[in-house]
Amino acid sequence: MAKALTAAGIARYKPGKERREIRDGAATGLYLILQESGQRSFALRFRKPNGKPAKLTLGPVDVSGVEQAGTPVLGAPLTLAGARALASEIHRQRAQGRDVIADHAASKHRRRTEHDENAANGFGALARQFIAEHAKPRTRRWRACARLLGLRYPTDGDEPEVIKGGLCERWGTRPVRTIDGHDIWAVVDETRLRGAPGLPRRSDGPTDGMARAMLAALSTVFTWLARRRIVATNPCIGIQRPDAAPARDRVLTVNEIVAFWHACGEIGEPIGQLLKLLLLTGCRLNEVAAMTRGELSDDGATWTIPSSRTKNKRAHVVPLPPLARAIIAGVKPIASAAGYVFTTNGRSAISGWSAIKKVLDAAMGATSPWRLHDLRRTAATGMAEIGIPPHIVEAALNHVSGAKAGVAGTYNRAAYAPEKRAALERWAERIERLVSREPASKVVSLRK
Repeated sequence: MAKALTAAGIARYKPGKERREIRDGAATGLYLILQESGQRSFALRFRKPNGKPAKLTLGPVDVSGVEQAGTPVLGAPLTLAGARALASEIHRQRAQGRDVIADHAASKHRRRTEHDENAANGFGALARQFIAEHAKPRTRRWRACARLLGLRYPTDGDEPEVIKGGLCERWGTRPVRTIDGHDIWAVVDETRLRGAPGLPRRSDGPTDGMARAMLAALSTVFTWLARRRIVATNPCIGIQRPDAAPARDRVLTVNEIVAFWHACGEIGEPIGQLLKLLLLTGCRLNEVAAMTRGELSDDGATWTIPSSRTKNKRAHVVPLPPLARAIIAGVKPIASAAGYVFTTNGRSAISGWSAIKKVLDAAMGATSPWRLHDLRRTAATGMAEIGIPPHIVEAALNHVSGAKAGVAGTYNRAAYAPEKRAALERWAERIERLVSREPASKVVSLRK
C-alpha cells in the first residue's frame, strides 16, 4: 500500500534520469509527478464513464508552505492539502455523473477563445491596426501619433516596437470596450502633469500642448473604432481639452540669423545644409528633411513637393534660388533606395531633431528660446519686410489663408510661379548679404 505523501517529503524528492509518478496513499488516485528537470506537479488518475483510464493534471506543486485562502483551482499552484481537496471535489463531481475531462477541455477552449478575442479587440492590436490602415496612409505625423499610443516605428522597418511604459504596454490586451471616460481623463491628466506615458519629458512643469495631442490621438482612434462598430461610443467625448498654448510669434533677429547660419557651418554636413534650406525656402522641417532627388527638376532649379508630403495635401512647387541650388549641389550623395538628399545612412532621412537642436543652440551661443519651425515664420516675416506682397509670401510658403482661403482659394488657382521665384531669390539675397558680414553688435530689425 502506498504511503501518504508529506510536504517535507515532496521537497526532499530528487529528480532522476526518468520521469517519476509517486502515489499519495492518503488520496484516491492522487499522484506527485516529478520531472527530470525537477519540476513537480499533482495529477489525478481515474477511469472515465466508459471504463477507459484517464489522467488530469491538477496543477504545479506550491512549495511556499503557505495555504492559499479560498477553494483550490484547477491549474493553479497547489499545496499537498489543496491537491487532496481538489482531488476529492473532482471525485464528487464524477459521482454526480459529470465528465470532468470533457468539462476541463471545454473550459480550456473557452478560456483560449476569450483570450484570443481579448487580444484581437485589445487596445494594443487595434492601435497597430489604426496606424496601419488609417494614420499611416492619411496623415503626415502618424509616427508622432503612434508614439503617443505607445508604439515606435523604426525608420527602416514597418514592424512597431512597443514603448516600455507606453499605452500599448499598459493597455495591451485590454478590450477597448472597457476603456471609458475615466481612463481617458486619467491618461490626459497624467500627460499634462508628468508627460506622455513611456516618453521622456521635454520640459518641466505642466505640458498642456502634449496633453491636447494625447487627447486628440485617443479621440481619433476611438472615432475610427466607433465607425467600425468595434465600440459603441467614443469615450473621449465630453473630456475637457487642456488649454491651447498661446500663438507663437517668435521671429529670429538679424543677429540670430547670422549666428544660426554660422552655426550651421559648424554642425557640418548634411545637417547644416538642411537647416540652411529651412530658412531659405520657408518650408516645413519634414518637407525638407525628406527631400528626394526625384523631386528636383533636371536643372535643379525647381523642387516639387508632392501632395502626400505637404500639410495641406496640395503639391508645392518651390523655385530654388541660386544659393539654395548651390547648397543642394554641395550635399555629398549617399546611395539611397528612396533617393533621400539628406541622409547619413542611405536608409532613412535625418531624424533626432531634439538632439540636433541642442547642438545648434550651443553653436549659436546664448539666445532666447526658439524652435526650428520659427525659421518658417522668420522667412515669411523677412519676405514681407522687404516688400513681397502677402499673397505671394503665402504662395511661396504653400500657406492657405488670407488671400487664398475659403471661396477665394477655390477660384484663385494662380500659381504665381514668376512672383514666387522672384520673392525667394530676393529673400536669399537678403540672407546672403546678412551672413557675409560679421554679426552686428546689437539687435536690429529686418526692415530696411
